[in-house]
Amino acid sequence: MYRIAGSHLRALKQHGSSRFASTSVVKQSSGGLFGWLLGGKPTQRPTLDVPLPGITLPPSLPDFVEPAKTKVTTLPNGIKIASETSMSPAATVGLYIDCGSIYETPDSSGASHLLERMSFKSTTNRSHLRLVREIESIGGNVSASACREQMSYTYDALKAYAPEMVEVLIDSVRNPAFFDWEIKEQLQKMKAEISEVSNNPQGLLLEALHSAGYSGALAKPLMAPESAIHRLDSSILKEFIVENYTAPRMVFAASGVEHDVLVSIAEPLLSDLPVLKRPEEPKSIYVGGDYRCQADSQSTHVALAFEVPGGWYEEKRAIIVTVLQMLMGGGGSFSAGGPGKGMHSRLYLRILNHYHQIESFSAFNSIYNHSGLFGILATTSPDFASKAVDLAAGELLEIATHGNVTQEELDRAKQATKSAVLMNLESRAVACEDIARQVLTYGERKPIEHFLKDLEAITLDDISSTAKNIISSPLTMASWGDVIHVPSYESVSRKFHSQ
Repeated sequence: MYRIAGSHLRALKQHGSSRFASTSVVKQSSGGLFGWLLGGKPTQRPTLDVPLPGITLPPSLPDFVEPAKTKVTTLPNGIKIASETSMSPAATVGLYIDCGSIYETPDSSGASHLLERMSFKSTTNRSHLRLVREIESIGGNVSASACREQMSYTYDALKAYAPEMVEVLIDSVRNPAFFDWEIKEQLQKMKAEISEVSNNPQGLLLEALHSAGYSGALAKPLMAPESAIHRLDSSILKEFIVENYTAPRMVFAASGVEHDVLVSIAEPLLSDLPVLKRPEEPKSIYVGGDYRCQADSQSTHVALAFEVPGGWYEEKRAIIVTVLQMLMGGGGSFSAGGPGKGMHSRLYLRILNHYHQIESFSAFNSIYNHSGLFGILATTSPDFASKAVDLAAGELLEIATHGNVTQEELDRAKQATKSAVLMNLESRAVACEDIARQVLTYGERKPIEHFLKDLEAITLDDISSTAKNIISSPLTMASWGDVIHVPSYESVSRKFHSQ
């Protein structure tokens, strides 16, 4: 039988070689219609598989390209400059500061929110119009973000414009003018943003979980309270910057710029930053609690959450929680499906596929340096709110019970987590942010292989024991909308702590 197969294979090879040889012959062209009209002679034209004379092909790409390594330089004043190169013609640079709403005082409440809105406005060296024109002239894109623990300012453009990008970015952060009329304009926009918060119920619930679940720094609102609108001014912003925008609490990061080039550009602009002793991070104590808000809504939005102790400093646990969220998954009642849509997650298969009264049902986590939250967010019809809470509690208890998760489910969640992380890191902006946030938190950027190794080592016992540890903490519960049928805090808490 093998000899017959071999003879057929040889015949096919001979047939293929004869066909290929026939196409290698230089063909004659009659010149077409114009040749016939003008009386031209037939021309000889090589086929596509014959190399053109005088053309040198560039070398082919290697099968393997060594991933770029992150380099970190610490200036004498304590600021860190971190970067990695890339083959992309574009680059992202960013200034990241260990400062956010947790560092606000009663007098400066809302300052980080306003600073986010005042980013890339007029400076002492540039008007806002000139700054915008300079950014647009090189096709750049700028953004700023204020979080609870960190603030970031980023600039994305072609890497050939790295000097201009770095200078404009640092000027915007270090030398804001804070004109009264610009501040008033942004305060009016913040007021409108606060009045429209009901359009984002899930964001409102996440804020409520922090205010109800924590005592201390993490309980402070990320969005400025309405009372701050009439109090915030340029003097408060300047004082907040002087206290918090100091060299030891900053990382200047880049993705797509040679490290030596970045240091040579940024060092003269950052070396005179003040050196102040890094303050102790404000304390947060997780206590659990309940938040309810009756509002004019046709739906009920509810969340159950528990503490993730240790936060990012307990790195292995944080990675397990990330996989746990992917394992539980969930989403909206309608999804286009496809890879990565969570169609095979536990909450989708066990809840969304069976209860049409539920509009959305998904696991979430919010992890910080020393603590974090993990739980389930749900949106349902008001008359089904009690049942939805029972289902959420049941799913959290199920995941914490050994033997209820299969190896197939865990493997799928691990692969989905790995895929999501690697695809996100293909983005320059995400890579730049990852560099900065790791350096701010750990003092270094750990290679992706370190994360993947810890992820692959996760077992079924890790999942159940971590989930059990999480739900042993006090319950935090938040609801908004038509909350009449939402069960009492005590009755839901007993489901977890009577076990």
